[in-house]
Amino acid sequence: MTDYTERRPAAVDDGLVGAGQEGMTTGGPVLTDLRRLGHLGLPGFGIGVIAGLAALGLALIAGQPVDWALATGLALGLPLALLGGGFGLLMAAGIISPGVFAPTALFWLAAFPLARLAHEALVGLLLTGRLALPPDVPGFLAYQAVVSLGFAIGFGWLYERVAPGWLRRIRHGNPRAERLYQFYLQHAEAQWEAKERRRRARAAARTVRSKGVS
Repeated sequence: MTDYTERRPAAVDDGLVGAGQEGMTTGGPVLTDLRRLGHLGLPGFGIGVIAGLAALGLALIAGQPVDWALATGLALGLPLALLGGGFGLLMAAGIISPGVFAPTALFWLAAFPLARLAHEALVGLLLTGRLALPPDVPGFLAYQAVVSLGFAIGFGWLYERVAPGWLRRIRHGNPRAERLYQFYLQHAEAQWEAKERRRRARAAARTVRSKGVS
């Protein structure tokens, strides 16, 4: 069985590097933890960036001025990227269950309206130098909460396809990534086995029907 535990540098194992020097060679435990957390949040962060680029492209297609399109892409992409990264960290912490849509929908039910509110405010700040909020903030947030379902579906679909491959790359030396990767692996195996059972059941049913006809 492959050993996924983090390997200590050979110099440390040989006693060539002291306990105080080990942290210096690896950047310190705090920096190591921050790097691992950053790796875990990267898929969701990247999806948020893609959403911002999509908003930029749609604004240009709609004929909006270039400066407004750039402002809306940045103002929407930045909060969505940060919240998407936070989604990955919550999943790594076990607060959000991978492979289940309901927690994703609940997360974006709260997060997407906040991202859109930040988008409105930042666009005004970038274009006019002043924060611009919608006239009816509660109504705006309520409407964005309804719209959030569509974004949650798209985000969850992309995340479930990007995250497993990324986790496979970073799982060595990252216990949280290894745990999440093993979950996705077991989930995929369970889905494949269920699909095979349904296929065998359909084949057995067809065999029974053909015998009955003959």
